Amino acid sequence: MAWQGWTAPGLWVAGCGLLLLAFVLLLCPRSCRARRGLRGLLMTRSRRLLFRIGYSLYTRTWLGYLFYRQQLRRARNRYPKGHSKAQPRLFNGVKVLPIPVLSDNYSYLIIDTQARLAVAVDPSDPRAVQASIEKEGVTLVAILCTHKHWDHSGGNRDLSRRHRDCRVYGSPQDGIPYLTHPLCHQDVVSVGRLQIQALATPGHTQGHLVYLLDGEPYRGPSCLFSGDLLFLSGCGRTFEGTAETMLSSLDTVLGLGDDTLLWPGHEYAEENLVFAGVVEPENLARERKMQWVQRQRMERKSTCPSTLGEERSYNPFLRTHCLALQEALGPGPGPKGDDGCSRAQLLEELRRLKDMHKSK
Repeated sequence: MAWQGWTAPGLWVAGCGLLLLAFVLLLCPRSCRARRGLRGLLMTRSRRLLFRIGYSLYTRTWLGYLFYRQQLRRARNRYPKGHSKAQPRLFNGVKVLPIPVLSDNYSYLIIDTQARLAVAVDPSDPRAVQASIEKEGVTLVAILCTHKHWDHSGGNRDLSRRHRDCRVYGSPQDGIPYLTHPLCHQDVVSVGRLQIQALATPGHTQGHLVYLLDGEPYRGPSCLFSGDLLFLSGCGRTFEGTAETMLSSLDTVLGLGDDTLLWPGHEYAEENLVFAGVVEPENLARERKMQWVQRQRMERKSTCPSTLGEERSYNPFLRTHCLALQEALGPGPGPKGDDGCSRAQLLEELRRLKDMHKSK
């Protein structure tokens, strides 16, 4: 089994190396400083290796599916009506319905209200999605999957079996379960009046896609279903790529219009805005958004959608080009004039600080 270039023998050798390092640690010189340094190195390397092994098991074996099923059972017991109160948006003949699933995920139904046709985005809990389909009285004709992780693709099997004519779309690079219609960058899926374009945004996974609903046919705002690429005031982890890869994917989103509505894959708004306040404490746009989010969450209301225009003003992961953020994080890490390198390293630094903040 391989994980990002790690062969099984390679992982075995790395594990033996960690054991050897532990043995050296026990026999290291009297210097406490040396002992502490080796202990810190051992813990860091161990965490990375264990994560890689765990991620490989989650994405490549049946253990990942069992873990997802356990998550599903727990969430259904804890949140029988969903973790948040959904707030649908109705435009001219198009309805976007968020469906709160698991402990903090969102699935979505995109509905052509005239044709009574629906598209599901990342249907991780098939029971919750099916209940919404029946309540809306629509026919499910397509599933759009942003990536392979079970908390986004776990409902593909049950829903595609229940709705025999339903097509399952996604990237062929991502190993999405029950995929029937592979998509490439800028391919368009048409359902009734709905025109939905797939955009390749690798980084979180190799084949991650986001989906852009074109607002022109119904004379409304375009809608971005961002999966685990972009959240309100945050972005996804880079599991299968580099900081440069993730930066390029975020720049793809930055090229869209300010009035584009952002429908993310998770309810992380409050946590993300707290962190944004750490790196840019004087950002007034963030402060205003935080006050609104706190009011929403006190009533367990969802915080989506935001707009890309808003995100540009307070989301630190979309602001690596901004002088204010660069100054907040200290001198730019890249050589002068090497904007791409510098911004990628700023993105890595933001992720490191975010992880440290979350662990406190």
